[in-house]
Amino acid sequence: MNSSEPGLKLSTTQWLVCIIAAIGFAFDIYELLMLPLIIKPAMATLSAPLIEQAVSGGMARPEAVALWLPGGAKYVEWARILFFVPALVGGVFGLLGGYLTDLLGRRRVLTFSILLYAFSAFAAGFATSLEQLLIFRCLVFVGVCVEFVAAVAWLAELFPNPQQREKVLGYTQAFSSLGGFLVAFMFGVAAEHAFSFPAIHGGHEAWRYTLISGVIPALPLIFIRPFLPESPAWAAKKAQGTLKRPSIAELFSPALRKTTILTTILFATSYGIAFGAIQQLPQIIGGAKGHAAIMAKAKEAQDKAVADAVAAGKPAPDAKTLKQIGASVTASEVSDVSVMQETGGLVGRFLLAILAVKIISRRNLFRVFQIPALIVVPLYFYWIGGALGDANTYTMVKVGIFLAGVFTVAQFSFWGNYIPLVFPVHLRGTGESFAANIGGRVIGTAAAWFTISLSASTPPSAVKLATMAAVVAGIYALVGALLTHWLPEPKEEDLEH
Repeated sequence: MNSSEPGLKLSTTQWLVCIIAAIGFAFDIYELLMLPLIIKPAMATLSAPLIEQAVSGGMARPEAVALWLPGGAKYVEWARILFFVPALVGGVFGLLGGYLTDLLGRRRVLTFSILLYAFSAFAAGFATSLEQLLIFRCLVFVGVCVEFVAAVAWLAELFPNPQQREKVLGYTQAFSSLGGFLVAFMFGVAAEHAFSFPAIHGGHEAWRYTLISGVIPALPLIFIRPFLPESPAWAAKKAQGTLKRPSIAELFSPALRKTTILTTILFATSYGIAFGAIQQLPQIIGGAKGHAAIMAKAKEAQDKAVADAVAAGKPAPDAKTLKQIGASVTASEVSDVSVMQETGGLVGRFLLAILAVKIISRRNLFRVFQIPALIVVPLYFYWIGGALGDANTYTMVKVGIFLAGVFTVAQFSFWGNYIPLVFPVHLRGTGESFAANIGGRVIGTAAAWFTISLSASTPPSAVKLATMAAVVAGIYALVGALLTHWLPEPKEEDLEH
């Protein structure tokens, strides 16, 4: 991120700011992408008492169990709740956080938002009911939604040189994809070594250890925080008494109305592609009727465990142990596919960081990734619905999700570079928060609710889930492609206002 221009080499303080922002961005996505990986095993564990309750109330066990299998009525109900309610809560409170970012300063709000989502994630790992998991996931989303807004405003104002600012915002946001890579890796590690970790509530479940790992970003923050400066632009206006009071209503004034509405809707379309389709892939390939290659590997691991026990003269593993073995293998394979997705996302973010200083038009920069996503993502998910039964398509599943990640995830970095340029200092946090939280976290993540609802069936159908993912992502992407024509081109001097 150093520049060859005199005076543009990053200072130690600026490097610290970049480091803490990169950690924040990485674990934002770490937390958001955790649910698609852990929802199936978490639901299996936390629904067990509810199944027993239904059986004791007179329901036949097969019927009670069927309600909680992927695609079953109760599973679908809670999957929708866990995907959408935290996003809704995070969006609403994130909007308040954007207001507080403008009122109290970028650094203070950034720090406490990271601490909030880190310790809430830790607590979620010890949840004993779906309601507890929901509450902690809501708190995680509140922290994540506020952190993104505070970090972007902070970085944009700390680096006034345009080229340096584009590089800093681009490369620090690229760490978001590293967060996605890390959560996929951590889930794989937790699945592989679950029995080596301390028992939680009497079990060794990978999803709990994955949730607990979300506390990691709080640790460096505790030590680095005393050395972090406030945004110079915000602090100067505050000291001079010229900082206007932030106002949500001002976002809809004649001067900003078009910008606010378009950035909100377009932010939503980017998130809609991701949550409506890409985040559903673990459920598509890792379910009971998932991809043939994954199912075969899980069965092979179970057969090997039985054979090893017989060869050693020991009793064969019981049904519960065999189920855990199969689940661990499935989780590991799903983790590998998620790693490919996040590798694509990382490549996409770095490509955007490079192109951001070469393509002057922000609309054209966005279209470099938006138009391919409109084509690639719906076609890929439509294709995968017909490829689940063929074990030979497993490599293409990974290649396809890599490309989907490149073109979709890069769009998230675009918004971090673009939005600070179109809102004035006293409204920067509020404006970013409205677009990111109401647009991205509420309207955008609602795509997951649509996909899950439209694909609900008895028995569950991974093919239908894939088809609905293609439809929902296609609609969001098409709306975005059409509206980009009216996206305002920012003026450099807008950053100073």
